[in-house]
Amino acid sequence: MARLGSEFKSLVQPAANEDVVETLSSLWMRLRAPVIAPMVQFSINVCLVMVFMLFMERIYMCTVLFYVKLFRRTPNKMYKFEPMKDDVELGNSHYPMVLVQVFQLSIGAACGLAWPADRIIIQILDDSTDPEIKSMVQAECQRWAGKGINIKYEVRPNRVGYKAGALREGMKRSYVRLCDYVAIFDADFQPESDFLNRTIPYLVHNADVGLVQARWKFESDQSIDLSRSVSARRA
Repeated sequence: MARLGSEFKSLVQPAANEDVVETLSSLWMRLRAPVIAPMVQFSINVCLVMVFMLFMERIYMCTVLFYVKLFRRTPNKMYKFEPMKDDVELGNSHYPMVLVQVFQLSIGAACGLAWPADRIIIQILDDSTDPEIKSMVQAECQRWAGKGINIKYEVRPNRVGYKAGALREGMKRSYVRLCDYVAIFDADFQPESDFLNRTIPYLVHNADVGLVQARWKFESDQSIDLSRSVSARRA
């Protein structure tokens, strides 16, 4: 009896498997045309639109670059630019007061900006939630403060709005009212020391200019100890 039962199962199991495969195949054939094919076609169309948009963006940028090169539409020709110079009588008072808002890793570059020390405030916006990172950033700020840099270390109890929220919170400080202009550097932004001397004059001598955007240069997070430590903690 046991032998007959096992033989019966061996005959029934292949038949059951064939029925399942046939059922799935039939279901796939019924869904492929009305459901799967439209979804695939829609995805292809979206990709084609995105490719076309990227292509048009490249064409636009090439046209702008060609126009700038052909007609030499450089900022120096379009706007008034006079370098900031030292004044024997006024001293540094003729330099506008500048607030530099910085996120964590650009502290060294911001503190190295060539600008009168009494006409610049470096504001460090620390949004991290890691106590170790906070202590490292604060220690870095204290080190620069010991060198005579007017640096402010600012934290907030929450991360609402992320970077934009941190910038807005930083602007609420009372000492910000003393500043004429604000320079904003992202976390990995490494400005050259003459950044302010190359940008502030456009704002000073052109009343219709309210924003100056510059090229940016990023420093690898493997190049400085603070960056390596932050990257390791995040990993």
